[in-house]
Amino acid sequence: MPTIETGDPVDVPRGLAGVVVTDTALGDVRGREGFYHYRQYSAVELARTRTFEDVWHLMFHGTLPDAAERADFAARTAALRHLPDEVREALPVIARSSVLSGPLAGLRAALSLFGAAADLRPLYDLDTDRRRADALAVCAAVPTLLTALHRLGQGLAPVEPRDDLPYAANYLYMLTGEEPGPRQARAVEQYLVATVDHGFNASTFTGRVIASTGADLAACLVGAVGALSGPLHGGAPSRALDTLDAIGTPDRIDAWVRAQVLAGRRIMGFGHAVYRTEDPRSRMLREIAEGFGGPLVDFAVRVERRVEAILAELKPGRELHTNVEFYAGVVMELCGLPREMFTPTFCAARAVGWSANILEQAEDSKIIRPAARYTGPPPPQPVPAA
Repeated sequence: MPTIETGDPVDVPRGLAGVVVTDTALGDVRGREGFYHYRQYSAVELARTRTFEDVWHLMFHGTLPDAAERADFAARTAALRHLPDEVREALPVIARSSVLSGPLAGLRAALSLFGAAADLRPLYDLDTDRRRADALAVCAAVPTLLTALHRLGQGLAPVEPRDDLPYAANYLYMLTGEEPGPRQARAVEQYLVATVDHGFNASTFTGRVIASTGADLAACLVGAVGALSGPLHGGAPSRALDTLDAIGTPDRIDAWVRAQVLAGRRIMGFGHAVYRTEDPRSRMLREIAEGFGGPLVDFAVRVERRVEAILAELKPGRELHTNVEFYAGVVMELCGLPREMFTPTFCAARAVGWSANILEQAEDSKIIRPAARYTGPPPPQPVPAA
């Protein structure tokens, strides 16, 4: 990659679109092909065939575990699900403060508190093993924090994590208080695996920028969560379901969709900033949804087909297909997750991808420090007298 000396600004596209800012061994998104990968493996194939813990191990250690490594890694991460007393005692206050904004907003405060209580030190001061240990601790705590904040916001007591359950099953257990069926647990696990990482999106880049300053791991994740919370980035599987609710019945599909498109409004769950073909995550989640079957799935498939046909008619030449949000919302609804927990569930998976990127960035001692073009009044102007 060419280097630019300090003081030599270079014009780049708005939003850094398409600009390569670093090298990574963690994965990539090939939008024109409809393909993305974690390290050297297809992310969708991993979601079909491997556990969440396997992929977590892959992202942190660079290899898929064998049976013994899988058991050891699962046991180590499960033991880290329990929160420090200082954090548990503060969660009711955080939940009350974020009752309107939701668990994702509460998570920012909770992660900051967790970082302080766990004595997470600046990445700059730590060796590789300690950084990885901190990352494991934070990633293991995120589902516990999210589910506790949600339940407290609903007036329910948090459910303590179970060390004997896999990551996805334990997440559902802490959320509902009931051990999930294997079908539901596996469907959610496949969704979690499919959303661990996805290139240099805004939240991943934010986490890496903070990591480049040498800040502690919790600080990096707080920034990433903040970026994810923006409606232009994090998306909202619940909004895709809201679309199905707004349409209501099959006979209303065409009229509703045409009205939205002609009014210039976005149809939630369709289109993606990178993919120019079908989102591979959507394809896999559609298959999972069709495995459940039922009226909601039938209606979603019918809406998808008609929306794509109408978009092709009204916006010829543009490849607009369902993205991960559309069928993610359907799958999570079928698995009993409340809609306000759809995006937090995404966050529970992406924390692992963020952390892997933060660990990779921490190996580079160069701070990320771009430039900006000044467009205000020409300086220096005389300072007016008081």
